Amino acid sequence: MSVIVIQFITLDGIVSDPDGSAGTATGGWAFRHGPEAVAGDKFQLGRTLDNGVMLLGRATWQLFSQIWPGRDDPFATRMNAAPKLVASRTLTDTSAWANSKVIDGDLVDAVNREDRDVIVPGSLSVVHALMAEDLIDEYRLLTFPTILGTGERLFPDGRPPAYLECLAAEQTGAAVLTRYGRTVR
Repeated sequence: MSVIVIQFITLDGIVSDPDGSAGTATGGWAFRHGPEAVAGDKFQLGRTLDNGVMLLGRATWQLFSQIWPGRDDPFATRMNAAPKLVASRTLTDTSAWANSKVIDGDLVDAVNREDRDVIVPGSLSVVHALMAEDLIDEYRLLTFPTILGTGERLFPDGRPPAYLECLAAEQTGAAVLTRYGRTVR
């Protein structure tokens, strides 16, 4: 089992509001490059998505549950079919997006019990909780040629160092997909 974090990110490490749905002043920065910049399996999840489980925070799940069920392209079919765990203390009804369920109990315990690969799209609070417990095995970052100077960072100040290995880097449209894995557990 591996925990794989996927994020749209700017050159200066900002991950907040890439699509503009949060209404921030700098929101929509990833989507300004056109829909093809973010469409499809940009994170090269492939069979990992078919055989793994997605882990989302409540806000990301609510956003995705409004978008993905209405799509029917091949990648959307995979997203909709994938099992989804939702980290939330307030959400009770997950019927808006098939194969979703709220985690019963502690987030870290749920991840440690999982025997499938865990894919964490967005969901910064979930990512930070997993970082704090050193549970992330791989980061797949789609880096856009944008510098915002403000917003929530994937790697905030005050975190302990993490030493990663670059597994791959390739340009995909306006962005670059980089994959980083841990060097030592």
